[in-house]
Order: sequence, then structure tokens, then C-alpha cells
Amino acid sequence: MKGLSFVGAVALAAASLLAVLAPIAAAGPSAPTGTQFYVPRPNPAAQQQIAQLRSSGHRADAELVSAMTSTAHAVWITGGTPKEARIATLQDVERAARKDEVPVFALYDIPGRDCSGYSAGGATDLASYKAWIDGVAAGMRGKPAIVILEPDSLGLLPQANCGSADFTDADRYAELNYAVDRLGNGGATRVYLDATHSGWQNVGDASQRLVLAGVTRAAGFFLNLSNYQYATNEVFYGTWISDCIAYATQIAAGAYGSCPNQYWDGGPATNWDGDALSPFLVWQDVPYSGQHADLAWNTVGIDSRWASMLGSVQPATHFVVDTSRAGRGPWQTTVAYPDKQDWCNPPGRGAGPRPTTSTGSPLADAFLWVKVPGESDGSCNRGISGSATDPEWGGIVDPAAGAWFPAQALQLAQLASPPLAP
Repeated sequence: MKGLSFVGAVALAAASLLAVLAPIAAAGPSAPTGTQFYVPRPNPAAQQQIAQLRSSGHRADAELVSAMTSTAHAVWITGGTPKEARIATLQDVERAARKDEVPVFALYDIPGRDCSGYSAGGATDLASYKAWIDGVAAGMRGKPAIVILEPDSLGLLPQANCGSADFTDADRYAELNYAVDRLGNGGATRVYLDATHSGWQNVGDASQRLVLAGVTRAAGFFLNLSNYQYATNEVFYGTWISDCIAYATQIAAGAYGSCPNQYWDGGPATNWDGDALSPFLVWQDVPYSGQHADLAWNTVGIDSRWASMLGSVQPATHFVVDTSRAGRGPWQTTVAYPDKQDWCNPPGRGAGPRPTTSTGSPLADAFLWVKVPGESDGSCNRGISGSATDPEWGGIVDPAAGAWFPAQALQLAQLASPPLAP
């Protein structure tokens, strides 16, 4: 969920982290084309906003927010006892089954969650987390479901990224591996692991962490969770991660550091002219014009480099993309904030492509709305010392993480791309 300020994930010591890897395991077929994803009950605060907009004569805005809240999105299971997690999961599994829809669950209870930031919390230790996962698995009852397993869990490792004295990276990997095996064991549940997004970890770091967390036994990985990157860019980034996993497990064992990534895109097709790809532009693979400035959006160099490295080896690790707030891409500001917190309730954003299995990519299983558009990222202050208010939203105190944010919800609905039907 964190954004551009976290670029440059920690390089991990190969001697302690590399393992002998089996070929990519078959995790079952992708969700079939035409899958109907589950529409949970809307946030009560969203219903209140819709009613208020209607009663005040803003019927068009009311219909936009209503259309947004009635779009399929994830159910978040964020804590409680194992029994409470089982009951919460089972309720939506059964509702989805009655409607012949596939539910999407975001599980968010990992120990040391969010570096003790806006979404701090989680289970107390490895044993408690395993018991909680057992509760969720019992609630699944072998029914078809998609599991988004622990947002930020691989982007924010307890020691490497958070400097935690209470939780270890080894425990984090053990927790995720256990969850992959426990939840995916029934076959109908498809588990996806955290690969951050194209404005955060580089391809090699994301790939190595995924493999250590058990992605070769999972359905794949997820991208752009609660963030704002363009869906098109995430498909490129996800494809390169899949390329890297194939390269570092089948061609050059453990060579994640050699994987081409979004921060330098040169290759044979550009005569090795390269630059960093810009997150603020929509990326394309087209013949190189020789104009260096085009390398801010043209992926032909990095794509040609991958083609030469992989040869006949085919990447096989699939992924899904959270497009819930991707309609306008990431936020840019010219204000010199101490910390612009571009991942935290940025203004002027729009809901993105609707949930679908028709992604245009053989490796992208689905576009999903995982973060519920309209629910806050936290109480942002743009890094201004001593302030609890957000200058980008008129100096108010933003709602707590997960609470309904009416002003942002209305913008997301009004600025959706593609537009929401009024």
C-alpha cells in the first residue's frame, strides 16, 4: 500500500536466503473468462453518503457513488480470534455461493503489520497467525475463492524494512508459506502473494521475496494493492517479475540481481540506450524512435532484453492487479511537502478498470478491486511535523485507515476511468 517513497527494497544475503527450487507448481487453471466476482454488502457509511446526496438534490453524484459501491470488491478479514475469522469468512463464502459469484478475500493479520504505521496490528506471533489462518481455511470450506494474502507483507519485511526488534524476516516467510499451503490445499482457493507495485520494489527484489514466500506453490502474486499505478504499467511489471522468476529458477539459479527492471530499460532494441520508466506515463512497447526522452514510457528495450535472456523458457507465474483506484494513475504534486505521502489519500484520483478476467495478458489472471474505493488510507499529514491534518483535503483530519472517506469517495466516482455509468 505504500508508494514511491519506498523505492529501493533491501538486497537480501544470497547465502542465507536461496533455496533449491522445484519447477513452478501447477496451481490450477486461471479463473475462467466471464467469472462473476462477488459484490459484498456496501459500507454503511457509503449508504449514508448516497442517501445524503440524493436528499440534497445531487442525484447524479449519488448514482455514481452507488455504482462504485455496487461493483465487485474484496472482503477484508483483518483480525479477531480464529473462530471469528472462520465465521466472517464463511458468511461471505456462503453468500457468494448462493449468487454463483467468486469472492475475493484480503487477509490482513500478519504479525508486525504495516511497520506499526497507519494499519498497525496483526497476530502476536507465528503460532497465533497459524491458528488464525486455520480459522480462515475452515471458513472457506473448499469453495472457490481468491485470496489476496497479506498486503505489504513482502514490501515491508519486519527486519529488512521496518527495523523490528520483535518480528523476524524468517518468521514472515514461515507465516506466508504456511498460509499458502493451508489455504491453497483444497484446490478451489487461489492464493496470491504481495509483489508491491511498479513504483516500489524493483523486479529482482520482488521476485526473490516471492519465491522465498512460496509463490511457486501459490496461484501467483498481486500488484498495486491499495495504490494508484496505471493498470497497463502493472501488467508490464508483473510480466517482468514472472520472467525473473523463470530466469532465476530455471536458467541462472538465484540470479535475481541480474533481472532487468523498471529503473533502467535499455536493451538490444534500443542499442542499449536506457532510462528509468516514469510511473506518470502509460507504458507501451513500440519500435524505438531513437529519442531518449521516449524511454520514459517505451518498454521495447527491456522487453527485448528479456526475450534474449529467456530464449525458449516460458514464464509461468501468474498475477492479479488491484485496479480499484488506478483510473488516473499516481498523484503528482509540485508542493514541497516533507513527505508527500503519495500513497495516502491522494486527491484527484479515479476508480479504475472494473473487475474482469479479460486482461489482455496470458499471465494476468484478473483485474480486481481489492482496496474498497472510498475507504481511507489513514490520517495523512504530508509529513508536516506537529500536524494531524491533511492540507490536500482542506486541512481536515482524514478518517482512520479503512474508514469511509466521503470526499475522496465522491472524487473516485466522479473521475473514474473508464467512467462509471450514472
